[in-house]
Amino acid sequence: MACIWDTHSLHFGLLFGILLSFSVTTNGLKLWPMPKSVNYGSKTLYWSTNMQLRTDGSNYADSSGILKEAFERVVNLIKADHIIEAKFANSSVLAGVNVVVHSSDDTLNFGIDESYTLNVPAKGSPLYAKIEASTIFGALHALETFSQLCYFNFTSKVVELHAAPWTIYDLPRFPYRGLLIDTSRHYLPVPVIKSVIDSMTYSKLNVLHWHIVDDQSFPIEIPSYPKLWYGAYSYTERYTINDAIDIVKYAERKGVNVLAEIDVPGHTLSWGVGYSSLWPSKSCREPLDVSNEFSFKVIDGILSDFSKVFKFKFVHLGGDEVNTSCWTTTPRIKEWLNNHHMNESDGYRYFVLRAQQIALSHGYDIINWEETFNNFGDKLSPRTVVHNWLGGGVAQKVVADGLRCIVSNQDKWYLDHLDATWEGFYTNEPLTNITNPAQQKLVLGGEVCMWGEHIDTSDIQQTIWPRAAAAAERLWTPFDKLAKDPKDVISRLAHFRCLLNQRGVQAAPLIGNGREAPSDPGSCYKQ
Repeated sequence: MACIWDTHSLHFGLLFGILLSFSVTTNGLKLWPMPKSVNYGSKTLYWSTNMQLRTDGSNYADSSGILKEAFERVVNLIKADHIIEAKFANSSVLAGVNVVVHSSDDTLNFGIDESYTLNVPAKGSPLYAKIEASTIFGALHALETFSQLCYFNFTSKVVELHAAPWTIYDLPRFPYRGLLIDTSRHYLPVPVIKSVIDSMTYSKLNVLHWHIVDDQSFPIEIPSYPKLWYGAYSYTERYTINDAIDIVKYAERKGVNVLAEIDVPGHTLSWGVGYSSLWPSKSCREPLDVSNEFSFKVIDGILSDFSKVFKFKFVHLGGDEVNTSCWTTTPRIKEWLNNHHMNESDGYRYFVLRAQQIALSHGYDIINWEETFNNFGDKLSPRTVVHNWLGGGVAQKVVADGLRCIVSNQDKWYLDHLDATWEGFYTNEPLTNITNPAQQKLVLGGEVCMWGEHIDTSDIQQTIWPRAAAAAERLWTPFDKLAKDPKDVISRLAHFRCLLNQRGVQAAPLIGNGREAPSDPGSCYKQ
């Protein structure tokens, strides 16, 4: 009997019924994020002890090894280090996966086709699951979905795939599905950043927004201006330019773009540790000196170096929380403003727009925090993406003015707000009050933000997960397939949280605020 997933059949109650089960219905509800279309049956298949990757009919040569690496990674995730014993009927053996990718190109461009079809037949000899995708990155998403259909049976000690045949068609609702990490407030070692990238792929997030520098520290090497990383916390809490290249290449092989941010002209106190002339004065140290050409030369040097490392279409130039009082209290800067017929607000606009032109000269489109739009939106480059964070209603105004927007409103999608619960992450809708189809397309997506004031290596993953996964489904799954009441997805999200734990990701319980420890002994599925 074939079944079709229905969002309204998901309700299990808040804490009751979150039990591990291999029933047909439960298997259908365990996928996270939920695909666009899911059909399944009732037959159990058993993994071959030698699962094979085939590419019959594919145009993708895999010369870089992305597909082979991803397949081996998925097989290891599913096996989860269990010892597999071959005890099953030959007629129901799943021999492997055949992956057909239509494009030979594996360049990770923004807006690339991430759709896929996954078919797992119930009959055949040999029996192969089939993945079909336009690009290798759609195929990577399909492999992740496939991994969530498979389970180790602790009684038979084999890997099983339940509810075959499966037919899944899937594609993302938004092209930008981001997670911000902050390495200025606390340094995050390269392996930790890579572990965050790994965990992002499990819920199909595809942009790592790397807020690299801020007031507190400047941890990255800039070859054009080598004294900038004198602003790091310590000699060892740094990233070489080769570290950055390694992180970007690692992420791209997983289908994740890396968005680099330098926040200007504010949030720049650490820049002056190596180059004190960037400060308005030694006693008044930010924002960057608007009257000093050296400020713009340094920005140009940073972005020139970034263009060789960060290949994403966008660069983030910040522009938020700029206190310009140092400009008006420093006599030479005040004189410069007067000579150029500017007040401090004009100086703020001048700085942001000039930084934008530098970024454009290096081939980037620009992302700026929303204060730039709120203050001089009509002057921003048409290639600007406005990053909404302060509150509601901004995205609606941005797209009405013809600019693109990313949503990260702090009351719902700031992970450092521990009182922001997963339910709020799930229900936060980027298209609120935006009904015009053309304007809806200008909302590129959204991003959850893991600001680093109170997180470091010791607690970053449990602060991110599972709340980020709730937002990930909002950004991936078609609107009409999203649950209207977050209680309707608690069983499925609890299962995903436990899956993260099984994969070595320290995802916190669903119950309570963000990053809370389990309240009592008990099953992962009930926390």
